[in-house]
Amino acid sequence: MGAPLRLVFYGTPAFAAPTLARLVASRHTVVAVVTQPDRARGRGQRVSDAPVKTLAQVHGIPVLQPERLTRDLCEAAFAALDADLGVVAAYGKILPDWLLAQPRLGLINVHASLLPKYRGAAPVHRAVMAGERETGVTIMRVVKALDAGPMLDVVTTPIDPDETSDIVEARLGTLGATLVGAVVDRLADGPVLETPQDDALATYAPKVTRDDSPIDWAASAQAIHNQVRGLFPWPHASTSVEGRRLILHRTALGDALGAPAAPGTVVEASRAGASVACGDGHTLRLLALQPEGKRVMAIGDFLAGHPLAPGVRLGPA
Repeated sequence: MGAPLRLVFYGTPAFAAPTLARLVASRHTVVAVVTQPDRARGRGQRVSDAPVKTLAQVHGIPVLQPERLTRDLCEAAFAALDADLGVVAAYGKILPDWLLAQPRLGLINVHASLLPKYRGAAPVHRAVMAGERETGVTIMRVVKALDAGPMLDVVTTPIDPDETSDIVEARLGTLGATLVGAVVDRLADGPVLETPQDDALATYAPKVTRDDSPIDWAASAQAIHNQVRGLFPWPHASTSVEGRRLILHRTALGDALGAPAAPGTVVEASRAGASVACGDGHTLRLLALQPEGKRVMAIGDFLAGHPLAPGVRLGPA
């Protein structure tokens, strides 16, 4: 068994917290945590600590929060950490060349996709939106090119047809923590096989934004259902009725249309759900939604105060 390693951990959101917890519980020493500067969060936009910073403080680990990773401002402080290895999990900043070259064993990353598919900022959201039935975590070496480094290990997990991205991401955070802990142990013992990615198979997963929200009812019921799942819990898929924006929180696939209906037309509405015609001749059932500025409602509660009669047409948000 090799000597314990001195680790620097780079991460910010909830996805990264299980990995930090796993490393803290290992035989290795986390000498510092590097995380994003404090930001305004939540509906009240109050400045608060991100999950990784909170966990680091619980364990008394020094926290670094540079606004920019410039060599003149950061190199000396990072070199003083005398790290053997850097471990990255959803840190949220591009790491410069000088930093990649600093630890003796380089840096590895916990990436929430089956690379080379879904390189980029939103691999979980994009996989769910694309209707993937399987995803996973890849441990890869960090290189200058985005998520393009050789792979050290991988774990897979199915995506349930009705799972939302937050549920998938939470599971991947736990799986990634276990996997990277094992990889770090192997690196401490000696070289680990690194498998190059096939760049020809690479796909890109850009950050999700509000521009992804509007529903095109001409798409298939499955595609819209995937959009609703993938954009939960933010920024949400949305539509409109009579000029009012509706945010969709939960949907289910419906049946084939009994008679032709224009995409976006409500064909049935009851406390059990409202069925909307989609472009492929099938319906999508609305189960939970939220009028903009109001609370989330089950469809029955919504219909009690917001009549949505058959024949009403839903439009772009």
